Amino acid sequence: MRYNETLALRVAERLMHIPDIEEKLMFSGLVFMVNGKMCIGVSKAGMMVRIDPNALENLSHKDGWEQMVMGGRPMKSYISVSENVLVRNDELDFWVKLALDFNPFAKASKKK
Repeated sequence: MRYNETLALRVAERLMHIPDIEEKLMFSGLVFMVNGKMCIGVSKAGMMVRIDPNALENLSHKDGWEQMVMGGRPMKSYISVSENVLVRNDELDFWVKLALDFNPFAKASKKK
């Protein structure tokens, strides 16, 4: 299994009301694109969430997340949330809402 299929189904249920949603296999996981922009990714160990980088300081009370790092550098708008936290529906809903709230302000990748 490349990614947690149960978690991916739970995320998909929460996004099904959105008109412009696309699922793509990327980064050994399943990425949910909203309005052509990467929003949420599901992996074996949990979920990648694209959020407002200014919101990080307000998340100190939440358990099970960390800022994503690539090449030794923090990724500005991306965090990783552990699957252990996401077993609770209220926690999953919290992180999905955070990603959806930021999506209108996120920059889209340049088309090749």
